[in-house]
Amino acid sequence: MRSSARACALATVALAAAAAGGCGDGAGDAPSAGREEAAAPGAVERWRTLSEATVARTEVAAARVGDAAYVVGGFAAPDGATTAVVERYDLRLDRWSRVAPLPEPVNHAAAVAYRGALYVVGGYTARNGLGRETAALWRYEPGADRWRRLAAAPTARGALAAGVVGDRLYAVGGAAGGRALRRLEVYDFRARRWSRAPSMRIAREHLAAAVHGGALYVLAGRAAGRGNFASVERYVPARRRWERVPAMRKPRGGIAAATVASRVVVVGGEEAAGTIREVESYDPRARRWRIEPPLPTPRHGLGAVSHRGSIVVLSGGPTPGMSFSAATEALRIRG
Repeated sequence: MRSSARACALATVALAAAAAGGCGDGAGDAPSAGREEAAAPGAVERWRTLSEATVARTEVAAARVGDAAYVVGGFAAPDGATTAVVERYDLRLDRWSRVAPLPEPVNHAAAVAYRGALYVVGGYTARNGLGRETAALWRYEPGADRWRRLAAAPTARGALAAGVVGDRLYAVGGAAGGRALRRLEVYDFRARRWSRAPSMRIAREHLAAAVHGGALYVLAGRAAGRGNFASVERYVPARRRWERVPAMRKPRGGIAAATVASRVVVVGGEEAAGTIREVESYDPRARRWRIEPPLPTPRHGLGAVSHRGSIVVLSGGPTPGMSFSAATEALRIRG
């Protein structure tokens, strides 16, 4: 991808086109026989259409703090410039509002929540496109409506994923200088310092992460020259090791994920044929993937949070490359 919106769109489609030829890492990318469940009962109408956000955008970071979802940064309509806008979505009242902007515009960052605060790490800070990776870690206090800069991560990168296990933030994957990364870095909230942990097996960017049962699940993503992945692996901090997980059914990059009703749910993404409607969920106990009702507004570069048994999907691009949406949709997930 390059700095202009048109170049960004063309490059994204070209990268996804590589995936259409059956990319991945070979063994481990194809779902194992007997590891899929039948599609969940119900139809698309199980999805609920909610209030639209105040700004249409893509390549956002999102996380839930209590009964509010926060959407941070990204490329904003109409010109695709990197934005510092932060929106708060009240999940109970179905109402959007704006809060204090991030001190620095960023796209392709990652966001997590910890003890009532929102944390945003990494991303790209160039005004247009993917450039100027940052290692910044920001903390937002909802009660004070104020941002504070914390210790920078060891690696500046964008298109990464993050999750919280215990009292630590885990930042994984992403890209720097156009190259996908395997690195896992850990921020200790109590000690306020970073350390490195074992790298994951596959270098990937535009991936997603979710936490379940004390493990960090790393899902799909892509890499230049290899296209989209279906591979999944998880990091177990208590053992300081990575473990393989059955692959997803659909290779995808530019996705979002959340843990809902004891399942890891994956939504969105893009490929050469367009944005991806298929929604999949994983049962860690049964080690099986299940097909969920398709996303009514397929998007990439979106956000997703879990709330009261539903996955709530936020913003994102409705077509590959530089496109924007303010859509908000929710689906209840059965266990």
